[in-house]
Amino acid sequence: MMLSLDSVHSYYGRSHILQGVSLEVAQGETVTLLGRNGAGKTTTLRSIMGLTPARRGQIRFAGADITRAPTHRIAAQGLAFVPSGRRIFSELSVRQNLQLYLREPRSADGSWDIDRVYGLFPKLAELDERKAGFLSGGEQQMLKLGRALVANPRMLLLDELTEGLAPAIVDDLADWLRLLKHEGFSMLVCEQNARFALELADRGYIIEKGRVRHEGTAAELSGSNEIMQYLGV
Repeated sequence: MMLSLDSVHSYYGRSHILQGVSLEVAQGETVTLLGRNGAGKTTTLRSIMGLTPARRGQIRFAGADITRAPTHRIAAQGLAFVPSGRRIFSELSVRQNLQLYLREPRSADGSWDIDRVYGLFPKLAELDERKAGFLSGGEQQMLKLGRALVANPRMLLLDELTEGLAPAIVDDLADWLRLLKHEGFSMLVCEQNARFALELADRGYIIEKGRVRHEGTAAELSGSNEIMQYLGV
């Protein structure tokens, strides 16, 4: 199992946000975590990365217990977090943003460098010297994904990638993620856009008020009128 959470509890101060979250992502699998705003999706990813440390429960990545590991050690083990919003270094150029995240490949096969990212996102190659703060929302999403890839991770944690994007860019994003899935990446995708996520995922979990309420294959979840209505689809 690439990633597993077993009864994880996390807090912001005294606020009990995650109340026993358990989920799994296998090697090469794409799993989605769905739910409304405030359900606990982002907190789940932050807890995995050690940014909002779990107070109870266990988080394992590639067989190692990372529950209480510092964030930089978790990242060094091969977990890459692509956060929501415009989290880029706006005063640095596209290339400089990528250079900050560049890491040696873990194997000779399938390694990522800046040239390969530019092959996936030709638009970024055109914008190589432009300050990242002047990029459009879609271009910034490309850059955030590119930064994660040049770190040569073993798994991607993706948070609300479609937020604020035009439909055409969302379609492009789906194509990029399908390519990464074909490359064998394990991915945990947190989304409010349930239809987008379930078209990409193998399996999914529905989180509500910090608890996993439903789980199943993507086909089972998308085929449930009750669940899709709850998600607002």
